Amino acid sequence: MKLASWAALALSAVLVQPVMSQEAKIYLDYTQKELDHNYSQAEWAPNMKQMLLRYEWRSQRARQLLGAPQRLAYGDKAVEKFSLFRAKADKAPVLIYLHGGAWASGSADMYDFMAPMLLDKGISYVGLDFDNVKTAGLDGMMAQIRGAIAWIYRNAAQLGVDPERIYLAGHSSGAHLGGVLLVTDWAKYGVPANVIKGATLISGMYDLKPVRMSARSSYVPFTDAIEHDMSAQRQLERISTPVILATGSLETTEFKRQSREFEQALQAAGKPVQRLELQQFNHFEIMDDYGNPWNPVAAATLQQILKR
Repeated sequence: MKLASWAALALSAVLVQPVMSQEAKIYLDYTQKELDHNYSQAEWAPNMKQMLLRYEWRSQRARQLLGAPQRLAYGDKAVEKFSLFRAKADKAPVLIYLHGGAWASGSADMYDFMAPMLLDKGISYVGLDFDNVKTAGLDGMMAQIRGAIAWIYRNAAQLGVDPERIYLAGHSSGAHLGGVLLVTDWAKYGVPANVIKGATLISGMYDLKPVRMSARSSYVPFTDAIEHDMSAQRQLERISTPVILATGSLETTEFKRQSREFEQALQAAGKPVQRLELQQFNHFEIMDDYGNPWNPVAAATLQQILKR
């Protein structure tokens, strides 16, 4: 057989060989690339920048309508402040909001657009500021947030809010922080174990194992203790607060799984939980519409607070 024929035969043999090597699965059925993709919201929401700019524009409009909020300090650091939009009633219920931003960015004033809906229903609104993860770590952020909740409870009369009607909402990494807030040992802060009467957690993360394995570990200083202590799903026995969970159908597969499995775990533990998935909403659109009282998630929050 001629050399050219041998070469052709060898090449054909190579071409028909099955591909034996595949990228390894590192978590569930995800490769590293797929897991990183699932914790990168920008890759799933092409209108992310537009939505964030819309938050800012709508919040500016809200401040024009309502006037500037009160800015009050709950701690000594410059960032340890919150914005208060006060309802007319002397002892109004209050919703405290924890902003998202992948633990690394964001600020309370981007979300003032929720205030008109809440004040219209007689609910005061607090937008909380706190350090980012690069400055304080997740444990430092949680220490600030827990301290802020305790401060608001103790100073409720000064703020014109009812200390027995404190509610919580958070989005994305703020929803993660909100979930961790629900497993707090409040006796350490001198406030009742049921200081938070209800929580709305939108597009959050409730077990940090896959997050730690993703590209987010490049800027979040995870440890075994952080992974455990900051995973609300691992501490269900501490949760007594009724929880509303929400995601959009266009969110990442992982964010939807996190919400679904947290709901299932809460149900199995006999905890009060309600989950909503809004069709054709992505990670940023679901938050943008939260200021609309007809939005199913906002309506559920209002129902929880007003007990209708």
